[in-house]
Amino acid sequence: MAIENPSREEIAEILRTKKRIAVVGLSDSPEKPSYMIAKAMQNAGYEIIPVNPKIDEVLGVKAYASLKDIEGHIDIVNVFRRSEQLPAIAKEAVEVGADVFWAQQGIANEEAYNYLKEHGVTVIMDRCIKVEHALTKAK
Repeated sequence: MAIENPSREEIAEILRTKKRIAVVGLSDSPEKPSYMIAKAMQNAGYEIIPVNPKIDEVLGVKAYASLKDIEGHIDIVNVFRRSEQLPAIAKEAVEVGADVFWAQQGIANEEAYNYLKEHGVTVIMDRCIKVEHALTKAK
């Protein structure tokens, strides 16, 4: 199955209604794209939950070692990891019942995509959540 992202309208609806984002691979370095994008989304009113076992906190929020350590429902799992790491993260996202799995621009994996689709998870790959948010705000 080829990777097919939701329509721009569906993505806009996701960004309007899903406000709790677990960011896998979020760096505490302000120069890194993951930090800049998560900060922009936090400033736009989204709850950002850092997922990185190597840091204690970032953006003023406690970091978690894995998705399984987060209490409460996760709307979006936003991933900043290499494409080959997506299948393992996809399995964890399914286990915790996340609604949306979002792999950042330049990141995609067909095995992870197929697994997530089989488990009813909305999948967006190779798209930047900050860019998509800006596009939906512009309409």
